[in-house]
Amino acid sequence: MIAATYVQGGAFAVEDVPRPSIWRDEILLRVGASSICGTDVRIIRNGHRKLRAGRKIVLGHEFAGTIEETGAEVIGYRPGLRVGIVPNMGCGRCDMCARGLANLCPDYTAFGITMDGCHAEYVRLLASAVQQGNAIPLPDSLSWIEASLIEPFSCVVNGQRAARLMPGDSAVIFGAGPIGLMHLLLARHTGASEVILVDPDERRLASGRKLGASAVIPESGDGVLSTVMEWTAGRGVDVAITACSSCEAAELAVDLLAPLGRLCLFGGVPGDDVRMRLNVNKVHYRIWW
Repeated sequence: MIAATYVQGGAFAVEDVPRPSIWRDEILLRVGASSICGTDVRIIRNGHRKLRAGRKIVLGHEFAGTIEETGAEVIGYRPGLRVGIVPNMGCGRCDMCARGLANLCPDYTAFGITMDGCHAEYVRLLASAVQQGNAIPLPDSLSWIEASLIEPFSCVVNGQRAARLMPGDSAVIFGAGPIGLMHLLLARHTGASEVILVDPDERRLASGRKLGASAVIPESGDGVLSTVMEWTAGRGVDVAITACSSCEAAELAVDLLAPLGRLCLFGGVPGDDVRMRLNVNKVHYRIWW
């Protein structure tokens, strides 16, 4: 089968690899569609801390598909069933797993990171994924492309819940890529009064305009600050979301927040430049982190 592979410390390739076989407690999934996450790109460029040197994996963790085959001991799943996949599995024993937060398990495993992922024709769902319920049945009405976007969109939902974005709130979103636009759509659906989109790419901002952004800002630094403050009559925004890989955006976002404002640091920052300067008095006197 065709797969997109990565070797830790080495190269990315699209190549022919053997179709996976399964054990009695596993599932073989035929991929309907998979999407490309920023994490995939960062792994190709920078590697991943969970991979040893020379380890080769199939990339990808945002996907859905049809069950091709089930092992004899698998219960609750059948060939032909359409499913979406939760990509992370926890150890099942630590305090995070006990709280239902397997994504924060210190010993988590994940498709496309510690095991072969979805940028291939078939994926092997290990027993841990089957037993933890990581394969979720999907309705026939959902297209494969839509289904492959459930995982990133669920992350967006989780981020806005954590930031407590509510009807009537104003928001600024740094980054108008796929994730930033998902944040825009969800904020509008929630009932945000104003959603301001910041990105240097005019083509992405054009998409934001079509999807309902109240204002778009192609500038950076002081230009963003002055525009947001003018748009909000000097008050600032209730919620700021950094859907980009930028410490500068995170620093600026703090200055844009209104009293009791909330900051969602959604996008990870690759490499060594991961520190931001924090205006402590701004946090202490005006905002919630």
